[in-house]
Amino acid sequence: MPELVHPLRRSVFRGLRGLCPGCGAGRIFRAYLKVNEQCPTCALDLAHYPADDGPAYVTILLIGHLIVAPMLFFPIVWRAPAMYTAPIALCSLTGLTLLALPVIKGGWIGLMYALGVKDRDAALHTADAAD
Repeated sequence: MPELVHPLRRSVFRGLRGLCPGCGAGRIFRAYLKVNEQCPTCALDLAHYPADDGPAYVTILLIGHLIVAPMLFFPIVWRAPAMYTAPIALCSLTGLTLLALPVIKGGWIGLMYALGVKDRDAALHTADAAD
């Protein structure tokens, strides 16, 4: 298990709130999912913490397991016509996913900050390093 460089819980929770994992005052995002190059408050270099595909996978995993799977147990989903249930389900799942993605991405950046993983370390985490 990697060593913690910074406090894990504090860093992740600050990231989940969209705040800088270092100081907790500056904003991580300058737009919907665009990460600030630096924290406007403490000048922490936020752009070097990798948040490429991980947050999307975690979002899909959470929405799928917490929303879709239990929804399939309700009989109304199976008895109602698909022309009513499909648009309602797809629109609500799209909305939930779009709401959850920036929160999870912020938490992911907080996790990477706590673990001290930066984009320059990517070569250490690939299968190519084994060759």
